[in-house]
Amino acid sequence: MDFTTLTIKVLKMLSVVGGYGIGIILLTIIVRAAMWPLGVSQQRSMRTMQLLQPKMKAIQERYKNNPQVMQQKMMEFYKEHKFNPMAGCFPLLIQMPIFILLYSTLMSPQFISMAGDSQFLFIKRLDATMKSTAGVSNDGVFGVANNDTFLTGKTATVYFDGENEPRLNIKIKKPNKAVEIQGEFKPNENADFKLNLDDAFNYKFDDLVKINKVILSVTNVRTKETESMTFTKQDGILRTSFPTTVVKEQPLNWDVFALLVLFMLTMVMSQKAMMAMNKNANQDPMQAQMQKSMNIFMPLMLGFTFFIIPIPAGVLLYLVASNCFQVVQTVVINKQLELEDAKKENQVSDIDLAGAKQIKEK
Repeated sequence: MDFTTLTIKVLKMLSVVGGYGIGIILLTIIVRAAMWPLGVSQQRSMRTMQLLQPKMKAIQERYKNNPQVMQQKMMEFYKEHKFNPMAGCFPLLIQMPIFILLYSTLMSPQFISMAGDSQFLFIKRLDATMKSTAGVSNDGVFGVANNDTFLTGKTATVYFDGENEPRLNIKIKKPNKAVEIQGEFKPNENADFKLNLDDAFNYKFDDLVKINKVILSVTNVRTKETESMTFTKQDGILRTSFPTTVVKEQPLNWDVFALLVLFMLTMVMSQKAMMAMNKNANQDPMQAQMQKSMNIFMPLMLGFTFFIIPIPAGVLLYLVASNCFQVVQTVVINKQLELEDAKKENQVSDIDLAGAKQIKEK
């Protein structure tokens, strides 16, 4: 079982509560809750860095003409204070594979055919991108345009000569190369699809020539529309003729655009919560201004990137839920760290009072 299939099974299990939108949010909560200890480590590292910033700057200023010595002194400084400057990057590094996995899952033919048309609140389709098409999956007609490319699902039902029953769930070797269109095709006319057996299955040649029928799903890479096709042997080639229609690209999916705006707003909230955590720390004014500018620039830059790159609505929903979780996590952990600091200060005060009392008694 591959990770995409496993992720779909997890989403399917979580979606029992209230659909795939709720499933994505629950998956976000589970992932972020599992990484809570790393979040504590990240914020503690950031807090420590802010407190040590003046001393670090003093070392950099003192040895600015000798980079080698400066690097050595900084390493000694980190070791002395038991501080790892890379500790804050670990949660982000762990989240990236999860983001990529969820992205590939929601863009996969398996998810599109199973739950791509799922709705959630104002979101019409979880697999919809900013600019998508009006093609409808599994309606018996393929919405196409010139130069479209196609890929298959990951498994197929295969019929062999001399066998009464088909072989089910046979894995496709190369989904992006298994099917191709023969000759020219025009929208509103039947398109002739050919199945390339060498790219489709891992069978030996003697077995490949015995295949007489294959049933599998085929997805238009551009529109993400999926249709079930039956390929039969004709003149030694497995092919099918499938009806097509012209499908127009919508200028903009406003529900996905609204979700993108919500993502940028929640990202700003998340970064403001992180800045509030460091408001009492000694921070260089220039660095503080730079940080403030980055907190505005980063959401805008990511928003523009996601506007151009076809990010599915389900992935944006995951990012919005993740940002909201981050805000709550930052506030809660910050309170926890403040209590720890207050406890340490009280312990230091008690030690100082005890020392002063001993001196007085002497």
